[in-house]
Amino acid sequence: MSCQTKGMTNSTLAPLASRTPPLTRKRKAAMIVQLLIGDGGKLELSQLPEDMQMLLAHELGAIRLVDRETVYQVATEFARDLGAVGLSSSGGADGAIRALSDHLSPNLANRLRAELANAKGSDPWGVLLALPDDKLMGIMTLQSVEVGAVALSKLPVTRAAAILEKLPGDLARKITYAVSQTEKIAPEAVQRIGVSLVKDHCNAIAVAFEKAPDARVGAILNFSPALTRDALLAGLDGDDPTFANDVRKSIFTFKDIPKRLTPTDVPACIRGIPPEVLATAVAGALAGDAALVATAEFILENISQRMAGQIREEAAEQGPIKPKIAEDAMRDLSAAVRALADDGTISFIDEDDTDTSTT
Repeated sequence: MSCQTKGMTNSTLAPLASRTPPLTRKRKAAMIVQLLIGDGGKLELSQLPEDMQMLLAHELGAIRLVDRETVYQVATEFARDLGAVGLSSSGGADGAIRALSDHLSPNLANRLRAELANAKGSDPWGVLLALPDDKLMGIMTLQSVEVGAVALSKLPVTRAAAILEKLPGDLARKITYAVSQTEKIAPEAVQRIGVSLVKDHCNAIAVAFEKAPDARVGAILNFSPALTRDALLAGLDGDDPTFANDVRKSIFTFKDIPKRLTPTDVPACIRGIPPEVLATAVAGALAGDAALVATAEFILENISQRMAGQIREEAAEQGPIKPKIAEDAMRDLSAAVRALADDGTISFIDEDDTDTSTT
């Protein structure tokens, strides 16, 4: 026995694992990361919060010698836990908002993002970079060139180039030069800038109604009797001509059909209309003023001759129709057309006509 081994006890020669303190979950996670990286795996560790990246780096640095049996046990435990996973969330509130973005109203999604960005320890730049280009340009115009340089540096290069192209030339040059001063800026400073920008530019105001006022009034007047609608629009003309004009653009009635409807869409629009409602609407229109007659003829001219003949016969058989019944039928027909436009089945023709004669 050599001098180096003389006097060693059994405990001295015990396996390495017996002298290793119990592994924490953090240390086990670091070991799995080391195994995956060492095996050529590509991990998107940059997606982790910076404090978690720093903790992982410390844990990896603390790993020294670990015996094969311990590595095997940790890997087996990880595989067992991974196999037991039945559902994986999006990862935090930010991931949840991204996953739900298509199912939330835009106003609510913006409010949630703003609240998340203001939360302690969160990254505000995800909210800021989700802003449209015009909003980002507004930030760079209103803020100092140093803040603009930080915001520009956070953008993907292609988008940053597009923003620079749209900014005034002098301002674009100043911001570009200011980027050279950001080399030694601390992450904490960038975080504080992001939080400040979110507070100033991203805090969405909670609103009670999703639709604009003119659209809401227009939707109501769509179902109002013609006399009531015309009287209200005349009153709005005196109070606020601009608002009255916007309301008119939101209204779609029976008389608007020839102006707003593509002729080839007429068959699809009347397909779901009950025959008796269609015949009543046409009969009432043919007995009405010139605009109503023009609408009835527009419908009949853009369907098959056989169907048009049947509708004319049914309309003639009804004889004189009470104005209220005819107006209700025409309103039902125009409402069905609006519904098809709302769900994207058809598209209205853009119409800037502000003609006040609607029914």
